Amino acid sequence: MLRITVSKTGKGFERITEALLAVQNGTEEVVIELEPGIYQEKLEIRRNHVTLRGMGAPEETVIEFGDYAKASMPDGTLRQTFRSYVMLLDGDHLTLENLTIRNTAFPRKEVGQAIALYADGDDLLIRNCRLESYQDTLFTGPLPPTPMTPGSFVGPKEFAERRLGKQRYENCVICGDVDFIFGSAQALFSRCEIVSRNGLTEADQAPEKGILGYVTAASTPKDSPIGYVFVDCRFTSENCPPESVYLGRPWRNFAKTILIHCELGAHIHPEGFHDWNKKESHETTGFGEFQCYGPGADASRRAPFVRSITAEEANMMIKFFSKGE
Repeated sequence: MLRITVSKTGKGFERITEALLAVQNGTEEVVIELEPGIYQEKLEIRRNHVTLRGMGAPEETVIEFGDYAKASMPDGTLRQTFRSYVMLLDGDHLTLENLTIRNTAFPRKEVGQAIALYADGDDLLIRNCRLESYQDTLFTGPLPPTPMTPGSFVGPKEFAERRLGKQRYENCVICGDVDFIFGSAQALFSRCEIVSRNGLTEADQAPEKGILGYVTAASTPKDSPIGYVFVDCRFTSENCPPESVYLGRPWRNFAKTILIHCELGAHIHPEGFHDWNKKESHETTGFGEFQCYGPGADASRRAPFVRSITAEEANMMIKFFSKGE
């Protein structure tokens, strides 16, 4: 195993980018340890078996950048969503620990989508991290097979093979407002805090009964039995009025999102999930809950296409993400 240090005090590489370039062509397992500090870098990990680990609490080691979808590129085109990331994970067996990854672009109405983490690969582990942005904070690749709007997938994986992988997020805090956890991966969120933010400026606030956001927008492939699974998570808010946030909506019609033993705050809309005005998705999506609690967890008021799953189903989904499954 190769161990590398990145430090603001001269104890190794000064920039994370330099450390990644030094190992990009290798195949051995690499651990890159980051001393506390703010690293203003846009990063890409494009190989397997890399761990990027902060050496303090997540808030002490911050990786931040401010790209966003509505920004103009040198050729006059827009950056668009999938080039807006702070960090790209493009490989298998990758781990992030004890980090904050923050896209600083704001406000949402002016900048549009602004990805903090673009995660595409198998056996990805994100542990004890903070992911912060507003619209589209976390993208869990792969991309769907084709875009709804031609040209909207422009970015690092636009023409890549669509490989479905497993991703695990443990003890993380994920913050955003609109579709801020989205994509096609089979992803387990365990003991995470999912924070819905009010990403509007004071002048742009939604009406009293308006909808401020959606937590998830899954694009689970048709033949995948599992998409997003949240276990023992807390769904909280920053300045979101009661009943102003949906748990999710289907980016594609076979979206699957399940909540198990989760605490739901008062900001969650009584219907739970929205159909994105895709009535045909009522027969194909897999939105469900098991033994959730809190002011936003009234199962009797859920939309008709949201179901209560069984204990057997819940256990099967959790086991699916165990090593060796």
